[in-house]
Amino acid sequence: MINRNILLKLLLLLTLSSSLFSDILTQYRENGIQNLEKQMDLDLSKKEYWQKYLQNRDTKFGYLESYNNILTCDKSKSTLSLYMKDKNDTYTLTKSYSAFTGKIKGDKIKEGDLKTPVGVYTLTKKLSKVDSFYGPMAFVTSYPNLYDNYRGKDGSGIWIHGLPTHQERDSFTKGCIAIKNANIKCLDRNINIKETVLIIKEKSHTISASKERLTNVLSQLYAWRYAWIYNDTKKYLSFYDSSFKRFDGLNLRNFKKYKTRIFNKKESKTIIFKNINVIPYPNKTDTYKITFNEIYKSGSFSFIGEKSLIAKLQNSHLKIITEK
Repeated sequence: MINRNILLKLLLLLTLSSSLFSDILTQYRENGIQNLEKQMDLDLSKKEYWQKYLQNRDTKFGYLESYNNILTCDKSKSTLSLYMKDKNDTYTLTKSYSAFTGKIKGDKIKEGDLKTPVGVYTLTKKLSKVDSFYGPMAFVTSYPNLYDNYRGKDGSGIWIHGLPTHQERDSFTKGCIAIKNANIKCLDRNINIKETVLIIKEKSHTISASKERLTNVLSQLYAWRYAWIYNDTKKYLSFYDSSFKRFDGLNLRNFKKYKTRIFNKKESKTIIFKNINVIPYPNKTDTYKITFNEIYKSGSFSFIGEKSLIAKLQNSHLKIITEK
């Protein structure tokens, strides 16, 4: 009996081309559903698919499936800007607020250095009851993130917050992003923190990736998935950079040993990626934060949850630096 998900794929393909559907039926008749599914998995790793898929998408902030709101903080201009997805799936500048950032320029490295970090962050919670110094509310960011931890950065408590209601303040922060109280209330009305990503950059330059580079990243992501599903150990491990270190400190050498033991079991796997986001990392060249919801099932293990990668494009080949 044909798997329901595969049947849906076949029906979608039928709407595109009757001749293509005939070819697929022939493949199914001669080789069975497993061979057909393997071919589809391979096709997802091809640039041609992603070139067509991205053709009319707004990619000014990367490839985004999870976020309806984009916050960008430009430290050189002292601004916090809100972009919202409209009915055409285009991110449009909605609000731009003046902002205070860290006293010292540069990327945050350690606790107490008075710098605002540069990177890609989520908002983890809203604090409605805060000290009056922080205004009416605050949004907690995910600093330090996976890439920060990989690079040995420390510190915590980086918020977006308001201004003091009862006391004076300096024209800078210790590392947070501070905006006027009316503006943070406006921000609160306009965003859902679960659908919002924060991009903090040091200089006024575009952070967008070309569709060509995003095509490379997405096709390579699915080539990595293909090798993973079909137990191609050598190919799978080729996607890991020599500097790789997993979130828990596991280095590349031990990671290879661990994965080789698993792949040698030759287990059948189901691996599905949903809600994929590929965001160019600010102030870095061809480095990307990639997140997605992963559904993994094999005979010995199952996992459903978020996966995060920091990876770079090296000669059009994806190299994973760290993952969680």
